[in-house]
Amino acid sequence: MQSSRKLVIYAALVGNTLIAITKFLAAYFTSSSAMFSEGIHSLVDTGNQVLLLYGLKRSQLPASERFPFGHGKEIYFWSFVVAIMIFAVGAGVSIYEGIHRLYDPSQVQNFIINYTVLGFAIIFEGFAWYFAFREFSRSRGEWGYFEAVHKGKDPTMFVVLFEDTAAMMGLLVALSANILSQLTGLYVFDAAASIIIGLILAVTAVWLAYETKSLLIGERANTHVVDGIRQLATDFSKIDHLNEVLTMHMGPDFILVNISVGFVEPITGEEIETTVAKLDNAIKNRFSNVKRIFIEAESRH
Repeated sequence: MQSSRKLVIYAALVGNTLIAITKFLAAYFTSSSAMFSEGIHSLVDTGNQVLLLYGLKRSQLPASERFPFGHGKEIYFWSFVVAIMIFAVGAGVSIYEGIHRLYDPSQVQNFIINYTVLGFAIIFEGFAWYFAFREFSRSRGEWGYFEAVHKGKDPTMFVVLFEDTAAMMGLLVALSANILSQLTGLYVFDAAASIIIGLILAVTAVWLAYETKSLLIGERANTHVVDGIRQLATDFSKIDHLNEVLTMHMGPDFILVNISVGFVEPITGEEIETTVAKLDNAIKNRFSNVKRIFIEAESRH
């Protein structure tokens, strides 16, 4: 799973780096506002992939005295930072550039350069999008696409997919603006495209921030995991009742579980110890992502 995440990010990183360079060169030679915004977009995406790779590396650090449950939530934090970067840098600069060009429009010098760069960018970005979409589809299982984003615990998959989707939309907007500008001679379309690209980035950033916020705060395991733990606990004859099952994702592959149960009476200390050990093993064998379990005895009240 870790290798799949990295492959998706590396593919996006290489593609966005090359695309960003060509877009900025095209913007320099053509004075296109939309192309400049697209260059900013690809540059931000490149930086975001670096942040995600850094987050993945940090999340693999072992537990320590200060961080007894490890560093799994690092990937949630850096995914949230990515959302902020897209909003503050990508959307902010693009919208500012578009508004500035509306008041001070400049003539696009060479449409052929823009068409060539945009054409290659659409091809390269399309391959990156397809790779991210394929890995996301593989990881979502039986969930629908929106359900997989909402319930998924690994933000790296949908963050890259969101970025690539926004990039494809931005490229199509920039291409349309160049065509309209060339046909009409009105370069306001170029400036308007820059604003639209900024708005696309802003919407993408807000959605990403919303989806990663709950993971960063501490989201519970999915329903089938919680229900499965409940079923396993109630199957033990020495457990009289189950009070509650509390879970939290400490990372995409690390679930912390706290269970409150009431034991039958009378029961010996040895029987309690044996039951707790068997329940611990049963849960971990069924759900590989459950790494730490705390079981406490409490009355029904």
